[in-house]
Amino acid sequence: MSGTSTSTGRLRHRLTATGARTNRWIVLVVLCTSLLLVALDSTILYVALPSVTEDLKPTSVELLWIGDAYPLVCASLLILFGTLGDRVGRRRILLLGYALFGVASALAVVSDSAQVLIAARALLGVGGAMIMPATLSILRDVFPDRHERAVAIGVWTAVSAVGAATGPVLGGFLVEHFWWGSVFLINIPLMAVMLPLCRLLVPESKGRSDGPWDLLGALLAALGVLGVVYGIKELGIERDLLDAGAVLPFLGGIALLLLFVRRQRRREHPLIDMRLFSNAAFSSSVGCIVIAMLALVGLELIAVQYLQLVLDLSPLETGVRMLPLTFAAMIAGVLGSANLRRLGPRRMVAYGFALTACAVLLLVLMGENDRPWLLGTGFVLLGLGFQSTLFGAYESMLTEAPADDAGGAAAIGETSYQLGAGMGIALLGSVMNAAYAPGLARVTGVSASDSEAAGHSLGEAYQIAARLGSAAEASLRDAARGAFVHGLHVTLIVSAVLLLLGALAALKLPRRMECEAPAAPCAPDAQGAGNAEVAAQRRPSSRAESPVV
Repeated sequence: MSGTSTSTGRLRHRLTATGARTNRWIVLVVLCTSLLLVALDSTILYVALPSVTEDLKPTSVELLWIGDAYPLVCASLLILFGTLGDRVGRRRILLLGYALFGVASALAVVSDSAQVLIAARALLGVGGAMIMPATLSILRDVFPDRHERAVAIGVWTAVSAVGAATGPVLGGFLVEHFWWGSVFLINIPLMAVMLPLCRLLVPESKGRSDGPWDLLGALLAALGVLGVVYGIKELGIERDLLDAGAVLPFLGGIALLLLFVRRQRRREHPLIDMRLFSNAAFSSSVGCIVIAMLALVGLELIAVQYLQLVLDLSPLETGVRMLPLTFAAMIAGVLGSANLRRLGPRRMVAYGFALTACAVLLLVLMGENDRPWLLGTGFVLLGLGFQSTLFGAYESMLTEAPADDAGGAAAIGETSYQLGAGMGIALLGSVMNAAYAPGLARVTGVSASDSEAAGHSLGEAYQIAARLGSAAEASLRDAARGAFVHGLHVTLIVSAVLLLLGALAALKLPRRMECEAPAAPCAPDAQGAGNAEVAAQRRPSSRAESPVV
């Protein structure tokens, strides 16, 4: 009787493994579709803000929070929900995230005041924090074979880049043809479809569940990240390193994060095993993500201003001009697995940083006149290099972390992404301002007070110029355009230096791509299924249920 039960159990296990292998690519499609919506929502509202301002009449502070509520809340809760998913089930958190994202989108659509829209954006941030680490950690479990997992992560990173890049294009189209609420309305039917599909096709998976979940530690991490990200964003806006409104939240966030690290080191069952950071490959991967985002996100925002204010392109035309970057990122994501196997993590990430730095230096040739081929070439190289860097760093980070800690590792990666983005906006924005303002110190026919105000931003300079006489207006506009292009060149050079530092940081990554077995080179594609079974047997603590077909 026991022999029959054993045989039945083995047969059930074999059928379960076969079903998981059969549907893992469908799981990837489902997860990436949901990730696309979250990535779109992070940028799609930017072009709708003028329409929101005209309709809801928010104050300047309320308008700032309409834009920042989503990324601030999302960044602060990534660690909380990433580690909670390891305990209670990653799919469960993902489903809750879908539901909350849909409800928050509906609330945003019917918003009749700035306060309601801010609350809706904050709820969207909570939903996004549930969805983003869950998708990546589920991929870690569904694709135990490293070669297939690399392909999946390549698609995942490409979809994230595509969503963020096409957000302004889609938002511009919707606002021009409908109304600002349509940028949220598209989420509702898609989330209504994603909920049953995820429930049906995506397997549940968990990490370790020994010991209680550290709620206090999760709250410390959330408040600490919130303080740091908020402080960095305020520094990017105020450009004043001594501004109390930015420094105090930043220092408070750092203090809370130090308390979080101390608490995790002392607990028997920590939320995040801090020994992960003693692994040079893991910590270097996290550092590479921060540096890549730091060097490029602030630069991307400045490039958008260049396209719109210097070249006088519309928001929709600006989004179209940046499509080469999107398509290049897609290609780099699709080819990432093959390049990783051929080059290894160290060379792939280092080469990606170097290629991105070359692209940035090429863009120094931009001037006050439109040069479409130069911009297109630079954006293609930028997309290829940047996406290769992010892909290699994410893949190495997730592989170096134990499967039981996949949610926490994914949350660390996403938090690093958000921190790097915020730091880039603050740092490169400060560099841009420092290089731009002196060019407007003395402009013929413009008073000292107007020159000083025009030195705050190119948009403000144009507004002041419009109030002046024809001769002074032309002088101020020409001076402002020239100063902005000079500041852009300086910012590009600083960004290139940061990228080259990232290439040095990548030297800590492993030289070769290795499979689950230590020091074993990855098997050919035909052996992927066998490797998946072996890897699954080696990870008894990661409990995956069979997807329902």
